[in-house]
Amino acid sequence: MFHSPSKHKDFGVFLPVANGGWIISKTTPVLDGLYATNKAAAVKADEVGMDFVMSMGKFRGFGGETDHWGTALESVTMMAGIAEATKNVRIWATIHPLLQNPAVAAKMIATLDHISGGRAGLNIVAGAYRGEFAQMGAWDDALTHDDRYVLTEEWTRIVKRLWSEDSVDFDGKFFTMKDCQSKPKPLSKPRPELICAGMSDRGFQFSVREADVCFIGGRTPEERRDASRRAKIAAEGMGKTIKTYAMCTVVHAESDAGAEALVERYKGGADMGAILAMLESWGVPAEKLSTVAAQQGAFMTHTVVGSPATCAEQVQAFVTDCELDGLMLIFPDYVEGLSMFGSEILPGLRSVFS
Repeated sequence: MFHSPSKHKDFGVFLPVANGGWIISKTTPVLDGLYATNKAAAVKADEVGMDFVMSMGKFRGFGGETDHWGTALESVTMMAGIAEATKNVRIWATIHPLLQNPAVAAKMIATLDHISGGRAGLNIVAGAYRGEFAQMGAWDDALTHDDRYVLTEEWTRIVKRLWSEDSVDFDGKFFTMKDCQSKPKPLSKPRPELICAGMSDRGFQFSVREADVCFIGGRTPEERRDASRRAKIAAEGMGKTIKTYAMCTVVHAESDAGAEALVERYKGGADMGAILAMLESWGVPAEKLSTVAAQQGAFMTHTVVGSPATCAEQVQAFVTDCELDGLMLIFPDYVEGLSMFGSEILPGLRSVFS
């Protein structure tokens, strides 16, 4: 059956392309969001045998004492440098269809694919945060949530066609192409991988239909497993397959107690100003912000905590219980975390998921 989870699992890295990474705290190791930090993380991921590295697209931070995500590099440009610095790891960059013409985007990712020798992938982000996009005049109040996905569907189909066809004519609601040409074609066959993380019903359908990899979420293992199954069953109904991935933060120390102490330290330094601003941008109602922020805390993703052996058990269980095809990993300190993961956890995971 199409929706049976694959035996092979991918393990990749969500690069710290914006300052602070994915723990909103004043007491974590410093992640400045700059190129040297990202290059070091990507090179280490490549050295230890990770499958991919991905960077998000971010244009405005959340303020607070840490100015969380206030400093961020542009995704595609940075990943071109990462491509030159690595040899094997797949290179996934992010583009917002609201900000880039599809012909320009197709050319950008084709260029990244040539630089990387056929390792490029495109993470498509259809959603938008008003404050982030309004600052650059790119927010249209008349554009509904569903409209954004109509736009993104048109955009994605044009990009796919430009990667494979000599000339593209297209007359849609949002885009018009007339004898549009794009050469060279990507090296990747049949094309660069497409990744998406739409979690609304409309976004979920788009992700399953158009992408190769769908990032799923959920507050519990059961919710994540259900989302993974839902994606695979939906893909089967469309006559295709889909991989489901999730995000996971790894906090390790020599002992379980030491790792738990780090978690408490990071929680104690939570930047509540930035957390509140983040939740507000996500649309949490004002009257619920304080309660949700207290529940959210400093950590933005599912987190495994403990010694390397304990983290290995938790990662394996997370992937298995949620019926995932891969994980995108986050670390408080990327080089240290990846060094540990590559030497003490990844070989075991490869032996189990092969």
